[in-house]
Amino acid sequence: MRTPIEITELLGDGIGPELAESIATVADALPIDLKFRKIDWSLPTREAKGLVAIDEAEAAMRATRIGLKYPTVTGSRSPNALLRRRLDFSVIYRPVISIPGISSNFKENVNAHIVRIATGGTYDDPGQLIGRHAAVSLRMVEREPCLHAAHFAFRLARDKGYTVTSASKHTIQKVTDGLFEAVVDEVHDQYDKEVHHHKELFDALLGKLILRPQDYQVILVLNEYGDFLSDMASGLVGSLGTGASGNYSFDDDHNVALAMFDPAGGTAPDIAGKNKANPAAMMLAFGMLLDHIGRYDLGHALRLSLLNAIKDGCCTADLRGKMSTTEFTAEVVSRLPGHLAEIMESEDG
Repeated sequence: MRTPIEITELLGDGIGPELAESIATVADALPIDLKFRKIDWSLPTREAKGLVAIDEAEAAMRATRIGLKYPTVTGSRSPNALLRRRLDFSVIYRPVISIPGISSNFKENVNAHIVRIATGGTYDDPGQLIGRHAAVSLRMVEREPCLHAAHFAFRLARDKGYTVTSASKHTIQKVTDGLFEAVVDEVHDQYDKEVHHHKELFDALLGKLILRPQDYQVILVLNEYGDFLSDMASGLVGSLGTGASGNYSFDDDHNVALAMFDPAGGTAPDIAGKNKANPAAMMLAFGMLLDHIGRYDLGHALRLSLLNAIKDGCCTADLRGKMSTTEFTAEVVSRLPGHLAEIMESEDG
């Protein structure tokens, strides 16, 4: 009898409980034994427990090494920022892919895989007022997170047959962005025969991505740039509500040590408890988790089931459909057996 794979589940606020129900329904339909270690991370619990709530989440993540996180409200402190520091999540990976059936002002096909260094930049320094008329903040770029992100990006590109574009303002920010590009070049030397790499200035990249998105696959960027780019790219495909991310920490050989997956969207308090939430991003995050544990077949079947349901107009109101959260979840689950069978047949063939 196989030991179940244990997953930390950080339960959240707003639509979080409904998304958790959706994931439980999908997990029950998959031919894999998963055990969820549930941690109550709702705002009342976090405010009552303080740092103990962060301790519990950290302990669970270190025990299971993989996790799902649902949307949370930030109260007196950001739980995401605290957990990121505790677990040393230095890289965020967000695929941004066009989904047939989602209305968009942008007609080109997007298949971008954004690898963002999740630390440093100016985000780690809130800044300081200098007198009455000036303010300053320190922008820091560290070598080790750049190394982790570069290895992650080149390995991702190698495995998928993609190219890598690193983007920065190294001609202006010669020291900080220059260090980033130097590390990327250094790491690329180890993958030179397997992966093509080129550099772009970040402002030029934004324009070119809109004009010719097909030229860009894996895009490797520093912290702020990745924040801006992820939201812009999500806008190109028509919805911030279908974005999912992976958060990673690494060992000394740049292999993933801990991984946590979450949706890009927020808690949506206006529809919480009304069975109206779109669970697509949460399902895509779950699919990324399945890929990470070596069950790409299950992750791929889940994505096909979800994407084809949306393509057929079977979706929630935010995507111009008429389904509730539970109805959309049931629709995706009903399609899983067929896609699993197709994947097994193709592998046998």
